[in-house]
Amino acid sequence: MTYTRFAIYDAPIDDALASFGATWLGWDVRIGQVTCQADMPGLHDITMTPRKYGFHGTLKPPFKLADGRSTQDLQTAVAKLAGTCAPAHCGELTLNTLGGFLALTPTGDLTGLERVASACVRDLDTFRAPASEAQLARRRSAGLSARQEALMLDWGYPYVMEEFRFHLTLSGRLSQADRTAWMNTARKHLPPLADRYELSSIALCGERPDGRFELIQRYALTG
Repeated sequence: MTYTRFAIYDAPIDDALASFGATWLGWDVRIGQVTCQADMPGLHDITMTPRKYGFHGTLKPPFKLADGRSTQDLQTAVAKLAGTCAPAHCGELTLNTLGGFLALTPTGDLTGLERVASACVRDLDTFRAPASEAQLARRRSAGLSARQEALMLDWGYPYVMEEFRFHLTLSGRLSQADRTAWMNTARKHLPPLADRYELSSIALCGERPDGRFELIQRYALTG
């Protein structure tokens, strides 16, 4: 398979949670297949934007490979990185709205998650091709702070390092009324969530020619 972009995800290993995410979004990033989406009017439409990415928490945002770098080189580097990072823990995941969309967000001490995400962004940056002017302009249209602008120029994305907010996306942007309704619906379908969330592995994922992401390989955090 030839991939157009790559990303480092937290792809939940808890089967109940991962299966919920795949059924909710209609795409299973773990196996790269369309799933039978839950039969709820409107669900297909509100999940159209996040569907192609699959159910995940972003650690290193999607990037094109830099010239002279290969997929094998990247896999080797991710394996090395995983061997230097310890697993991370935080409190339970909770259902929230973030920037107008639904997401599961973590509670408690987030320093471990932030540590792993920062390492992914920093240590794999030599594999990232520079962002195009069109990409930079699109990001700037969101109204970036001075710090977010600097982070974007340094790392290709404005919401990394101290601006990083871990989340697992469940919808595109919704109106306030729709957010309330879909929050209630999502709560009814979420599986029981553990009191503690663990990031024990990182997932190298690739964007296929059809624009959908799939798992290439999972790496246990053993540092």
